[in-house]
Amino acid sequence: MYYYKNTVNFTKYIQFLFIILVMSTMHSCEWFSSNNAKEKISEPQEEPQYKYGIQVNIFDVIEDKLMRNKHITQMLIEAGISKTKAFELTQSCDSVFDVRKFKAGNPITMLYGNKDSLQTLQYFIYEISNTDYLVFDLRDSTNMRIYKESKPVEIVERRVKGVIETSLWNAMIDKGLTPSLAMEMSDIYAWTVDFFGLQKGDYFKLVYLEEQIDKKSVGVKEIKFALFNHQGKDYYAIPFEGKDGKMGYFDENGNGIKKAFLKAPLKFSRISSYFSNARMHPVLRIVRPHYGVDYAAPVGTPVMSIGNGTVIKKGYAGGAGNMVKIKHNATYTSSYMHLSKYANGIREGSRVSQGQVIGYVGSTGLSSGPHLDFRMYQNNKPINPLKVVSPPSEPIDKKRMSEYIHLRDSVIQVLKQIK
Repeated sequence: MYYYKNTVNFTKYIQFLFIILVMSTMHSCEWFSSNNAKEKISEPQEEPQYKYGIQVNIFDVIEDKLMRNKHITQMLIEAGISKTKAFELTQSCDSVFDVRKFKAGNPITMLYGNKDSLQTLQYFIYEISNTDYLVFDLRDSTNMRIYKESKPVEIVERRVKGVIETSLWNAMIDKGLTPSLAMEMSDIYAWTVDFFGLQKGDYFKLVYLEEQIDKKSVGVKEIKFALFNHQGKDYYAIPFEGKDGKMGYFDENGNGIKKAFLKAPLKFSRISSYFSNARMHPVLRIVRPHYGVDYAAPVGTPVMSIGNGTVIKKGYAGGAGNMVKIKHNATYTSSYMHLSKYANGIREGSRVSQGQVIGYVGSTGLSSGPHLDFRMYQNNKPINPLKVVSPPSEPIDKKRMSEYIHLRDSVIQVLKQIK
């Protein structure tokens, strides 16, 4: 009896342990399952990546360039499109973009379905230019379509400082800036800074708007304001509305930096000979006065009138070669010598405006090489062009001067912070 009772109790004890073990196991499984689910939920999701208006990170992406001597039809076939479909696509493409204008070397992008074991081509994209592209949407084999789009252009403000070592152009290149900025700067300061007389150590500060596509620069939208330090003097260019209602650039005192005469009649050259009362003539080999400034430049470089005026002489003038002479007002006259040819519409009696092209650099007459001999006269007497003090344009309206001073102070503060 005793043995039986203890056997029963032992059996119940074993059953109790078994129940505890099962419940513990179930709780452990539930905890593991719950935590595993939490882990799955907390897994970071891949951020969508877009290009050409398409989420590209759900495809296998192949980037290439349009091959030379390969028609677009052949490229489509090699990308996996049947000959029949490729021909149809090329035919229908003409209504969107002229197939004769496809250029070798332009980027192409192919998007393949990465969940498709056959790796079917879904999109074929051809870049027409930095901004425009052509999309072949091939997802629906029965209704393939072609469309042209443009990439969004982002406007980014940039602040830079550059120091002159040799030239403004090289200073821009050294800073990794687009050379077009040098052209913009030369246009703004054409009346105030002699870019042919820049010295090592001159510097500039710029705040400008840059156009970017895919984080890459594609051009300069505009220069907002600038500072050019030349020979220790600061030249500001601050935009404001003038008395004529048009936007222009003004200095720190509210005077317009646009003046009656440009500092030079051509861009980005070098001075090969200066104004002198006694110079050895490079061809005649005799000492005599040289009442002009020689700008060495390639044949065909455009030559501009330094100011508004009337052409009073045009033609061949012996040692001066092909020459144009312009009377600006009752006091000043300018002449442009050794030209290779004249610009269209230039004739005696014609009116010209400041910056208008009047001819092109050459080596006609007594000349040892292609250059422009530029001269200025004050009351018919030769003067040094580099020392002409040109009167400024109208200053800012006095009624708006306090508004301008507020803008000027904020601009100068920004420029000071550019290191």
